[in-house]
Amino acid sequence: MAVKVDIFARNMDVTEQINDYINKKTARLDRFLSDIDEARVDVAYVKSARSAADRQVAQLTIRGKGYILRTEERADDIFAAIDAALDKMQRQIERLKGKRHKGRGDGKSASEVALVEPEVAESVAEAMPEIARRKYFTLEPMDEMEAIEQMTRLGHENFFIFYNANTSKINVLYHRRDGTYGLIEPSVG
Repeated sequence: MAVKVDIFARNMDVTEQINDYINKKTARLDRFLSDIDEARVDVAYVKSARSAADRQVAQLTIRGKGYILRTEERADDIFAAIDAALDKMQRQIERLKGKRHKGRGDGKSASEVALVEPEVAESVAEAMPEIARRKYFTLEPMDEMEAIEQMTRLGHENFFIFYNANTSKINVLYHRRDGTYGLIEPSVG
């Protein structure tokens, strides 16, 4: 695989055997998708899992231009969990490659159109709670159906932020209690 695989462990040690196994197995993803920028494998031992068969967890995340794919599988053996996560990832890649990507058509990249986050005054920042984690990502233009598919593919159960190619605005898609989806279309007032 041309891209380096980052391996992270929680509550377990990554032995040389596990490291070699992950690198060997993830190398085949390059055959299915050649434009992978980043690959990350998280392995964990979850002692508090209800079933002993769910204690070994393997999570695989790959990023590329315009997509993020993530799978998570649990098993009683870490190697079985890795294999299951890779099989699931291959199915996601096949779905991704089957899709047609539509652009906005105006020639601007999403980063040029994205809103700049306003700076918070220092006195206000002292009264605010501490932000424990920040995430940065590039918004790719997509329509509402693509956003629902991406939300499902990533395993986001509550909400998903995306740049709506039809309205040229940032939208928030959320899952409602009745099983339907809601769409928030913010505007600057």
